[in-house]
Amino acid sequence: MKPTALAAIKLRWLLTIAVVVLLTLLTQIGGLVWLVALGIARRSRAGFLVFLALFLGLYAAGSTLSYAVAPVFGRVPLPCFDDGTSRLRMQSPFFCVLNRQYVVPELREAAVALSRHMDRAFPGTTTLALDANFPFFNGFPLFPHLSHSDGRKLDVAFFYQDAGGRYLDKTTRSPIGYFAFEEPRPGSVLPCDDRNALLTLRWDLAFLQSLWRPWPLEEARMREALRWLAGEGSGFGIEKIFVEPHLAQRLGVEAESIRFQGCRAARHDDHIHMQVGK
Repeated sequence: MKPTALAAIKLRWLLTIAVVVLLTLLTQIGGLVWLVALGIARRSRAGFLVFLALFLGLYAAGSTLSYAVAPVFGRVPLPCFDDGTSRLRMQSPFFCVLNRQYVVPELREAAVALSRHMDRAFPGTTTLALDANFPFFNGFPLFPHLSHSDGRKLDVAFFYQDAGGRYLDKTTRSPIGYFAFEEPRPGSVLPCDDRNALLTLRWDLAFLQSLWRPWPLEEARMREALRWLAGEGSGFGIEKIFVEPHLAQRLGVEAESIRFQGCRAARHDDHIHMQVGK
């Protein structure tokens, strides 16, 4: 075999491995579906467009099947859209396409209870969920999170208002609810100040911040959500709430369950992390 042909084969295999790893990290089932579709396409000598259509069809079928199979693994899906039973929904269908909306039943119950409370306290309020967990297997990492691997963790989007103080329902500053950081105010508690760890997920992503819409937090809703999670939420098994100390300080909410996630984990001044105990 000519060296150029051998190099081409090696490159193709490396690309296949890279795609499989990436799809597995992002969706859990996508890497396996890619391999199955690739095998079928090669056996039938189908072209790329046929392969792509086959992959998308198999992936859609696999994601649909996950709804039925996930309860066997102790996971249930959060609603991707308004379902009429609560004021809870995923922030974007993007999370459902990637199979990242699964939690244990008790965490879903807690999240639904939070959404109903927020709607009672502030009528017309929708609580938006962000990353939860994959449908299968404890210990399977939900990249880039350090702890979303057992169905017991869920991120919740912040509540925002426009420049005139009007609450913006079902709306976040960034398209996926993450990475629009609230900057600390002067005199804030900053446990990671002056620390420059090499191995860290605490990204500032300064180059993105000017792209987001300049909406301020709706502080009354933020305060009430944290208060409920730390108070009544404990009756639903809520054990830990992660939010940046400067935000807890700013909102005037303090509780044993409201904690700092550490300087190596992602910033939590763009979302609230809630989790139930075992």
